[in-house]
Amino acid sequence: MTTAPSSAFSAGPRELWRRARGPLAFLLVAVGIATVLAWGAQPTPSGELDPEAVTPEGSRALAQLLRERGAEVTVARTTDEAAGAAGPDTVLLVVHSDELLPEDVERVTALPGDLLLVRPSRELLDAAAPGVEPAGSPGFAEPLAPRCPLRAATLAGSAELGEELYEGGSVACYPAEEGHALVRVDAGGRTVTVLGSRTPLRNDSLGSEGNAALLLNLLAGRDVVWFVPDPAAAQSPAPQSLLHPGFVRSLPVLLAAFALLAFWQGRRLGPLVAERLPVVVRASETTEGRARLYASRRARDRAAAALRSGLVDRLRPGLGLGPDAAPDAVVAAVSARCARSPQQVRALLYGGPTDADPFVHDDAGLVRLADELDRLEREVRQS
Repeated sequence: MTTAPSSAFSAGPRELWRRARGPLAFLLVAVGIATVLAWGAQPTPSGELDPEAVTPEGSRALAQLLRERGAEVTVARTTDEAAGAAGPDTVLLVVHSDELLPEDVERVTALPGDLLLVRPSRELLDAAAPGVEPAGSPGFAEPLAPRCPLRAATLAGSAELGEELYEGGSVACYPAEEGHALVRVDAGGRTVTVLGSRTPLRNDSLGSEGNAALLLNLLAGRDVVWFVPDPAAAQSPAPQSLLHPGFVRSLPVLLAAFALLAFWQGRRLGPLVAERLPVVVRASETTEGRARLYASRRARDRAAAALRSGLVDRLRPGLGLGPDAAPDAVVAAVSARCARSPQQVRALLYGGPTDADPFVHDDAGLVRLADELDRLEREVRQS
């Protein structure tokens, strides 16, 4: 006997989609997880007086208030960025000036527009506000009254100032001890305001006293360039710093996903092959072969179980019963459809212990069981 040659079948579009949908879904889930990790890993500014920081020491609340009043707030972290954004109609707000190099101090002093210096370094104070000198540092901020003709200060009222005091200037406000917490001087055709406290700009202090009103009045009506010197931003970035932290964190997830996908797809040695069977066996031959096997082993109990289970499987759909129906339910439904008692039906459909089952003692009993089951089936179907 020769077997038919094996032939590989060509996959159609539906078969290709069936193969590819699992890996595609797996990749989409992996990419989604990596995206969530990358999005959640984005760094949040948290520096003191940073206009993008939402922490208590940050200043995002003041920046938002200025934007709501129509001002454009530009955040500069290097001297080049500050020089590119500053103009004659802007106010350059400088914080953390102790981070500036001497050449940066010269460039900031030469920029156009007004200046608002928050606790400036001595170098920036001497260069931008000539005649203004430090007058002491109480070391804490406390509410001080303006006591000066400056309209921005008188409208705001008391504010939490006093960390650093100054003397000199054309206008001096918020006196304490031997100096003032706010001084203003006109230098080089522009106005330079020196504020001796960082407290009014902080998120956690903006709502206290007249802190918010003072800053809004000092910056009212003009665009603001908020200069937060960052020495790291001015340096050439290292190659590894160009990678986003979220991308680095998502790499292990993506690598694990690709490894699992490769293992999943690599477990098969090749495509499925359709193989024709060398011999077609008829169902009747299979039945006869099994019957001879039962007869040779005198397995009447197994033959009786096969006859009974076959009848129950055929009757259940017509009786409205599911494949998991209990024997009691089947017996009750069959008994209601024929003239037999439930005990007779149970004996025919399910029998009992091998010793007590009269249909499995000899071959004649097994034939009698087959006849009785046929009659029972006709009675149920004809009812």
